[in-house]
Amino acid sequence: MSDFRVWKLISLFCLFSLMLGCESKEERTQQTIKYTLQEASKEINALGDALEKKQIRNAVLLSEYSRVLSQQNPQLSAIAQLIGQDASTQGPLYQNLLTRYSELKAPAANMNSDDIINQATLLKEAATRSLYSDALTDPINVLADMSNGTLSRVGAVSKAAEDAANNGQANVGNQLVGNANYGQWETNSSGTSFWVWYGMYRMLGDLVGDVDYGGWSKRRRYSYYNDYGRKRYTSYKRYQRQTVVEQRTRQSYKSQGKQFTSPYAKKKSGASGLSRSSHTPSSATRSSYSRNSSYAKSSAGSVRNSSSRTSRGVSRGK
Repeated sequence: MSDFRVWKLISLFCLFSLMLGCESKEERTQQTIKYTLQEASKEINALGDALEKKQIRNAVLLSEYSRVLSQQNPQLSAIAQLIGQDASTQGPLYQNLLTRYSELKAPAANMNSDDIINQATLLKEAATRSLYSDALTDPINVLADMSNGTLSRVGAVSKAAEDAANNGQANVGNQLVGNANYGQWETNSSGTSFWVWYGMYRMLGDLVGDVDYGGWSKRRRYSYYNDYGRKRYTSYKRYQRQTVVEQRTRQSYKSQGKQFTSPYAKKKSGASGLSRSSHTPSSATRSSYSRNSSYAKSSAGSVRNSSSRTSRGVSRGK
């Protein structure tokens, strides 16, 4: 190779390095945000296609449980079919993935770049097939408990074993309490927070009964959402609201001289046969961005009404 060609290559390399050096930190951050959102979009689209093609095992099982329970007990048909919507792209679990993606495309003013990247990473993970299938064990197990033993729980110990371990019975439907996809904590004038179901899910209140945050926190049973999936399946604002309710209740208990135990202080026993992905910490919490992210300290998000229509994926127009 001639000296001229060598110097030409060196000059091109130096020019390329200079161009890279001119790229600002903000530009690199924006490129990371764009890339992470694109990856989340691909995963959500792929999940939507898999749901439509009935390729998610627990989605198929949830649909079957809904059908069997409706036939077994027609009085529970309406609620069984409602819970069974999560087997499709029309259910709140999938709908909220779409909503969270849309919110990240136009983020709230209180979200910094690290928060957006963390949320996009969590969203991508939530849309993976194995994790999403695990997340469906909660609605599946609600239907199983409603069947009085005809249908078996999935990914959790039996209701009888759980009741025996906790010295008493929990109300049917308790797996969905605290899950931001189905309801939220609201605080009354006396400072006590109660669980309130969204819209049509209010019929679950007849099964679960009234639930106050302090009592629930102390006696909470196992659920996939609360023990494994909360960060991945809760949007930014909702997670923040949950944190505020927890802190407010803690302060209230302290002022009364009572001991408060966080509902998330430790995982409840009861999980069984979950995928390896559910036991793996989110890559968002391990990333370099999470060290400075306000989400790593506390975060959350909003929820879209589950009755809204879904097109094909994040850009799922047909």
